[in-house]
Amino acid sequence: MKHVTIIAVPKALGSTVTIPLEMLSAANDIARARRQLDKLVTIDLASGTDTTELVLSGGMRINCQTRLDSINNSDLIFVPGIWGNPRSSLPKLKPMMNWLVQQYRAGSTLCSIATGSFFLAEAGLLQGRSATTHWRFFDEFARRYPDIKLQRKRFITSDEKLYCTGSINAVRDIMLHFVEQLYGESIASEIAQQFTHELKRSYESLLLNEDQQRSHHDEEIIKVQEWLDQNYQADVVISALAEMFKLSVRSLNRRFKLATNASPLQYLQSLRIEHAKELLKQSNLAVSEVADMVGYQDASYFTSLFKKVNAVTPIEYRSLVRNKLFLAEKT
Repeated sequence: MKHVTIIAVPKALGSTVTIPLEMLSAANDIARARRQLDKLVTIDLASGTDTTELVLSGGMRINCQTRLDSINNSDLIFVPGIWGNPRSSLPKLKPMMNWLVQQYRAGSTLCSIATGSFFLAEAGLLQGRSATTHWRFFDEFARRYPDIKLQRKRFITSDEKLYCTGSINAVRDIMLHFVEQLYGESIASEIAQQFTHELKRSYESLLLNEDQQRSHHDEEIIKVQEWLDQNYQADVVISALAEMFKLSVRSLNRRFKLATNASPLQYLQSLRIEHAKELLKQSNLAVSEVADMVGYQDASYFTSLFKKVNAVTPIEYRSLVRNKLFLAEKT
């Protein structure tokens, strides 16, 4: 049975502790209800200090189940973020950082949330690796840890089993990735419907978000992206696209992949699916009409592709999103 540790420390943002705890607990409940007992995970809420009674940000008081020094091995560990500047907490939590180093060396996967990346950095685990943190502390993080490759345009980074997230929304996204790893796609999709404002996006798509795809400096590829943004519904032929921009097909594919981490076709597919989601959410168009408007003449192919990307059909997506919008407006 896999073991997950969710760490709590004084002044931690409650959401950086409760979101992993609630989503994993819900996944356990679903696995139990389905009698998939082999998928159950042991979850420990553990104090990063010498006491199990802690006061979090906003005065929230919690009682942890255990302390870190009582846990010998853990497969997945979540490190919380601190409200405000984490600098003053670093010297007080040296034992926690030493424990993280021991666990990582033993094979654990570590995931920091928002400013929790400061603890991984201070422990020396991120040296020479990619990382991110809360945007408010980018400059301080860069000054304090110059040997770390700070990714200012990413909400999630991953480097050798060390994950960092830069926002609370990113926590929910990365949790879906971990839930899918631990429990499988079916349970992850059900958790997504309950805990996120949109349906499940793949972890890979999060590492290829729009900001990251546009943070390169290949001007010719930027022009190709701009053309695709405006003509995504057209019948795009890669050879014709390459000729339009005076590139060979091989050169276009190579430079596009190098700049954006996606092929031109993958980028086009992503554009079409995102526009389709907006049409499904905002209009009453039939699925075949939505497919045609985003560039797919074959509605069945569009439906299959949409489900592959989003884990639900277009009709299911419309129903789920409309229900969420209705509930939000009602409250």
